[in-house]
Amino acid sequence: MLTADLRKDSEIWEMKEEYLRRPTTEDLQRLLDIGEIRGFPGMVGSIDCMHWEWKNCPTAWKGQYTRTLNDINVFDRSPIFDDILQGRAPRVQYVVNGHQYDMAYYLTDGIYPKWSTFIQSISLPQGPKAELFAKVQESTRKDVERAFGVLQSRFAIVKNPAILWDKKQIGMVMRTCIILHNMVVENERNGYTQYDTSEFEEGTSTRSSNVDAPNTSEMPPNLANMLLIRTHLRDRQLHERLKNDLVENIWNKFGNDEDE
Repeated sequence: MLTADLRKDSEIWEMKEEYLRRPTTEDLQRLLDIGEIRGFPGMVGSIDCMHWEWKNCPTAWKGQYTRTLNDINVFDRSPIFDDILQGRAPRVQYVVNGHQYDMAYYLTDGIYPKWSTFIQSISLPQGPKAELFAKVQESTRKDVERAFGVLQSRFAIVKNPAILWDKKQIGMVMRTCIILHNMVVENERNGYTQYDTSEFEEGTSTRSSNVDAPNTSEMPPNLANMLLIRTHLRDRQLHERLKNDLVENIWNKFGNDEDE
């Protein structure tokens, strides 16, 4: 059993380098281009949480893995911003409504905090601009919900409660399913890509979002720099300004369509 587990871990690790890797600079630029086409310059995707119920979860651990969806406590344990804090993440710059920003963001639902890296919908939109923004944001954010739905429909093992006792095995099963899912997506991508970014690549249109590889020759970040970046991540005023600029950008891009 030990030998078999080690072999499985080795196989997963080999595939992880390709199918669970961080986005490259080229990947991020493609995501930024798609975000710009959809009216969200600087957006690199949507973020959400999917809980997989553990049927035989030990009593002492209950509550850690069985809370409500989108649980902010799950996000608190997430390493998603570690690369930014450590200075390893590619640098992103983009312009919205005439204002320049230097940190990419995700579309989220209302449970996430009002940070400069999260853009929520407007729960009670007042006026045509706010209503259009809420409509476009919620429509765009459905991508992540569809992704979880496809994952669960494709692999029944993650749709039903897990009955494995070993937490390590549960993690291995989930990683394996995600790797297989990403392999399928890569194989079928050209068949269902909805957004043509060739206008940016061919230079016929000027992109307002750009990404540069990090300068690896820089000194490692010290605590003061990390705290400064952390403050920037959690800047509520910056969040509000970016959101207002995005409301205007969505209106300028799609407002005429609503009037017709």
